[in-house]
Amino acid sequence: MGDGGKNWCGGGNGAFAGTTWFAAWLFTIAFLKLTFWKAVFAIVIWPYYLGVFFRK
Repeated sequence: MGDGGKNWCGGGNGAFAGTTWFAAWLFTIAFLKLTFWKAVFAIVIWPYYLGVFFRK
């Protein structure tokens, strides 16, 4: 406490998880070749579109 150094706790994993999720979402849109409105709708039901694709 008396050493005068900064106390760094790490953290920042939330930003990494959000960035990873967004990149995976963009990959899914491109992989399934969704239209714009289906892509917007896929934000909510992303697993549904993957299930429909892989069920074929």
